Amino acid sequence: MFYMDMIFSIVCLLLLVICVLVGVAF
Repeated sequence: MFYMDMIFSIVCLLLLVICVLVGVAF
């Protein structure tokens, strides 16, 4: 369960970074 939670949090962080980059780019 710990690994699943860690992977989920990492994916959420990556999505947030991508959203911010897209917002800044456009």
